[in-house]
Amino acid sequence: MKEVQKLQKQLLMEELQRQGKAPKKRLWLFLGLTLVVLISAGSLWYHVTLQTRLEETFQDGLALRQAGKYSEAVELLVKLYDEYPDFERAPQVLFQTAELQDLYLGHYSEALLTYLLLERHFPGAEEVLSARQQVAVLYKYRLNDCGQAIAVYQKILGQPGPENDQLQYEVADCYFRLNNFAQARIEFESLIKNYPHSALVAEVLYRIAMTYALESKLPEAAGAYRLVIERWAESPYALEASFGLATVLEEQEELLEALKILEELSGIYPKQGILERKTIQVRERIEKKKKAI
Repeated sequence: MKEVQKLQKQLLMEELQRQGKAPKKRLWLFLGLTLVVLISAGSLWYHVTLQTRLEETFQDGLALRQAGKYSEAVELLVKLYDEYPDFERAPQVLFQTAELQDLYLGHYSEALLTYLLLERHFPGAEEVLSARQQVAVLYKYRLNDCGQAIAVYQKILGQPGPENDQLQYEVADCYFRLNNFAQARIEFESLIKNYPHSALVAEVLYRIAMTYALESKLPEAAGAYRLVIERWAESPYALEASFGLATVLEEQEELLEALKILEELSGIYPKQGILERKTIQVRERIEKKKKAI
């Protein structure tokens, strides 16, 4: 009898222990699920608010630029990109950084690298076209590398755009600066052909005449200068073309016609000092010719 009671007691204790363990397991399961939810919610909150915090940092950089604190603005923007390259505004961060380095700090090599970084990492960003244009300007006007500038300008010209006549002009001007006058003339002529209504046409025709003059192709130069004078009489380039024509005529020994043009420019040519010296020079040459006769 005692053995039966002992057995019953043992079975009861085991049952109580089993019933006690079940709530503990459910509690730990609940706590685990709660922790997972909290971690997920915290992660979601972090990522949602991260964009807001990054946007605030970006705006702080723009405010520093507006306040003229260019070095501080660059430092902040560089740090922002380095730490969060996947920030949705990253292309703008890079473009703003490059502009500050280029236009305000004179750090041209750094600006060039930043513009190129933007194009490489975000080729589809809307800032890329502006970045390419600035790269071309950097090469041409800051770093004096017209060869590289030409390559960049031509890359941009591969796509239609409202300023392509100006870009074509820059290409031609680069060749002119490289003293490759024949290629410069080809590029200028392409501009006139492709953009006949461009506001640059009068200047381009004048510069075509200059390329002939610099190559000592005097008849061609004279014809090109006359074309500017005839077609663009109201343009300031008509005055420059008249002076250029007088110079070419002097070289061709057509001194009387050259003097006539120079005298007509008196009082209206913007560089009166140069005009007076050239006029005196031509008059003296005419006098020497008369005495020689």
